[in-house]
Amino acid sequence: MKAIQVTQFGGPEKLVYTDVEDVAAEKGEVCVRLYASGVNPSDTYTLTGTYAFSIPQLPYTPGLDGAGIVEAIGEGVTNVRVGDRVFVASTMGRKSTGTYAQKIVCDATLVHPLPEGVSFEQGAALGVPALTAYRALFQRAHLKPGQTVLVHGASGGVGLQVVQMAKSQGAKVIGTASKPEGKKMVQQAGADVVIDHVTEEMIEDVLALTDGNGPDIIIEFLANINLETDLKLIASFGKIVIIGNRGSIEINPRLAMQKECDILATALWNASKEEYEQSIHGVIGMLTSGALRPIIGTTLPLEQASQAFEQVTKGSGNGKLVLAID
Repeated sequence: MKAIQVTQFGGPEKLVYTDVEDVAAEKGEVCVRLYASGVNPSDTYTLTGTYAFSIPQLPYTPGLDGAGIVEAIGEGVTNVRVGDRVFVASTMGRKSTGTYAQKIVCDATLVHPLPEGVSFEQGAALGVPALTAYRALFQRAHLKPGQTVLVHGASGGVGLQVVQMAKSQGAKVIGTASKPEGKKMVQQAGADVVIDHVTEEMIEDVLALTDGNGPDIIIEFLANINLETDLKLIASFGKIVIIGNRGSIEINPRLAMQKECDILATALWNASKEEYEQSIHGVIGMLTSGALRPIIGTTLPLEQASQAFEQVTKGSGNGKLVLAID
């Protein structure tokens, strides 16, 4: 079968489209013929060989998320059947082959029915992004209906799903983005207000959107740039959840003291088995109701995985980046 194989750690040039051995499902496993695979920032970190959460044995096939049709099931598998449309969600740290391939074999607990009306590309955009969004909003921030959520960097694969999930629970959502196409996607996701990324000069403008109180929850994707501004903006007793960060920052802790706010962080890999299952049930519920529909930004063929990694590394795209698999 065709797959992306990595034999040396490094940059995108280490992703090689080639023939690899076919895979087969054993006891408790499922073999899925994949038609789409999601590209996550963590995939690019893993490729370097220095990512604390994942240093795979070489050679390996990247990819944690995908969608397709069940081709075979191993002994004891009862949650899916051959021919089912499914998505594979967040295989990191579990026995699995990678999703940058025509087929994947993984534990049956990682394979879930894909509702009709949800495309394979959208199914591949679930997994890490959807579970991260769910964990940030519900397991870390404990979102309540009627609260105001600022999604600081809402035009990416995770941010757009945060917007949709928060709206499904009756929150008021303010989303930020830097480019017109990104802002359009945030509007499409259902944000009540879409603005530029918040700077020191814009704090008063955003406070005016919240009757001077500030948002109850801020979901932050670039903490090294925005955290100090977030602290000035957050409502008293509010919660800032850090999903992304690319460097160090110096802040004044007195700002947190004044608000008695919480600075939280999330990494999906820390989720317990129970939290993973809770998140999956929540995501499937939103998919089934139509409240969650991943927004695809760019689709590239599997053989262009290196170009996909370059785009993710540069942060040049909006929406979710997906690989199409023939």
